[in-house]
Amino acid sequence: MHVANLNLGLRFALCALFTATASPNPIVIKDPFAPPPAGTVALTGRLGEKLDLCIKNRLLDQSIEAVVRPYRQKEETEGKDWRCEYWGKWYTALMLADAYQSTPEIRAKRDEAAKALLATAAPDGYLGTRKPAYRLHGWDVWGCKYALLGVLAYYDRTGDAAALKAARRHADTLLAEIGPGKANIADVGEQKGLAASSVLEPIVLLYQRTGEAKYLDFAKYIVGQWSKPSKSLPNGLRLIEDSMAQVPPAKMGWNKAYEMMSCFEGLCELYRVTGDRTYLEASIGLAGSIEREEVTIIGPGTQGELWFGGHVKQTGVVAGPMETCVTATWMKLLYQLLRLTGEPRYADELEQNLYNGLLGAMLPDGTWWGYFSAPMGERVPSYIQHDSVGLSCCVVNGPRGLLLTPFWAVMTSAEGPVVNLCAPGQMQLTTPKGIPLRLDIAGDYPVAAEAELTVQPQAPEEFTLAVRIPAWSVQTEVCVNGQRVSAKAGTYAKIHRMWQAGDKVTVSFDLRGRMLEAPDGNGQLAIMRGPVVLSLDDRLVPPQPGMSAQLDRSTTPYIALTPNPQAAQKIAAWMAFDAPCAINGQRHTLTFCDFASAGTKSLSAPAIVNQVSGLPSLLRNPPSACSNVSMALPPATFTA
Repeated sequence: MHVANLNLGLRFALCALFTATASPNPIVIKDPFAPPPAGTVALTGRLGEKLDLCIKNRLLDQSIEAVVRPYRQKEETEGKDWRCEYWGKWYTALMLADAYQSTPEIRAKRDEAAKALLATAAPDGYLGTRKPAYRLHGWDVWGCKYALLGVLAYYDRTGDAAALKAARRHADTLLAEIGPGKANIADVGEQKGLAASSVLEPIVLLYQRTGEAKYLDFAKYIVGQWSKPSKSLPNGLRLIEDSMAQVPPAKMGWNKAYEMMSCFEGLCELYRVTGDRTYLEASIGLAGSIEREEVTIIGPGTQGELWFGGHVKQTGVVAGPMETCVTATWMKLLYQLLRLTGEPRYADELEQNLYNGLLGAMLPDGTWWGYFSAPMGERVPSYIQHDSVGLSCCVVNGPRGLLLTPFWAVMTSAEGPVVNLCAPGQMQLTTPKGIPLRLDIAGDYPVAAEAELTVQPQAPEEFTLAVRIPAWSVQTEVCVNGQRVSAKAGTYAKIHRMWQAGDKVTVSFDLRGRMLEAPDGNGQLAIMRGPVVLSLDDRLVPPQPGMSAQLDRSTTPYIALTPNPQAAQKIAAWMAFDAPCAINGQRHTLTFCDFASAGTKSLSAPAIVNQVSGLPSLLRNPPSACSNVSMALPPATFTA
């Protein structure tokens, strides 16, 4: 690989934003998979449209003053909190957008927001929202983390030395207050030390950019405190020990899902600079436990933002199910593990979360996001947590998960390009020898079964093109220029050859409808087609009292699906299919659409937000509690 591109890719892998600056680069572990350089991937089709809508209507539409004002005023005491996180969450999503498709409008917003935040620094460099007497209280360190992530992202994109200096000064305020002989990070703030401990990630990123040992020492101190008793946890958080022992996440030291995974994002970065394999094994162990214990058919299951054994309980009525912050952070952790291991199962899970839970949480026009996204019930946009800011945590976190997509869809390795997602688009990459390579992906996957990859190296070269074959695609056909090559579900089809301009790879995925049994054994079934969960929508199938529908189990696990483009057009769904069933004992068909399109209306964000603003109880009631938002019935679930 061309050296310059390798450096860019590696630096981006450290911070999820491409770096444009020189750095000490104290990395001892090289990722098997690296994201492509900034601006080299352009996704089209439905997915590309969703990215564009999110950038235009959510990220660029955000008021900078609203998210910066709390830092300038520094009014937060015990009664005011959380506002410290909004700038950093929104800004890191904006920086992903800048790395994806940098435009004059994005760059202007980027520069203005960074300068506005840096101007709020206290005399000692503190970039937070609290008065001096209340630092380290509540969510202060959590907010410091997000400010630090945002400032580092700005430095990485622009090379502004003042930004790196500001990041150092901000981090040094924490080092002056937390550590041996000072405040114990395990006793600081909310969530039994989890929230404050998640500052691990930007502290390690700062070490990667400066090489200053004090930041690495502080990172190791944070991890060391997880294994020691604290005021709230006599046995300590035990994040590493319990993850390696495969303890269910709900039974670990504290089961706050979002904050827990944030700590492990930092642990992955610490592995890169230390080579201590314990950190990687613990991260893999946690991901495995989440997959077994918490993952549902649309994403990670939570109840009121907590792990609770959601895999088995996903077909029941859950209070506050599937927080969007959790989905986005789960995807960010999966992205870390995909880079560090090169294992396709992490890309499988990324894809399923993307097309279901994540896109299902975004309003159709990209202006707003849902707080909770139940596998069944109503699709309810998030209420506003802070009127003074006009946001909720999930509205700024959802875009962070979505805008990560271009950087795992196609990646690079020492052997050649890696295609993780066959969504349509164009990529400008380089071969292992540094020769420019254009990769075009055509088709309408996953609506259509076939995707066509056109490989266009500037000069012939022998290398390996790896294409992910999802675990669900049991019958997959891969052909190079019409000649079939080996492809096995759950692996990468690695095609090694002398590539020439115009070579074509066609991939035909197994998009037969699959019936999945409810994990709790209650007899319910769900239908999936490829990575997409199919759902009933009351606009296509109005609910009727006494209606009992049954699927034919004789063809298990597969079911015949017939495309219904008219139904999709009727409700502006991405896809719709008819499936055979029996209704009250009579042969019939039911029309299903993709989960992300079910239960949504084409309303603007302000109209919907006004309906639910100030009514958080609306989200905690059973699905029948209100009817002002279109309802999605249980995702293809029926009484057996």
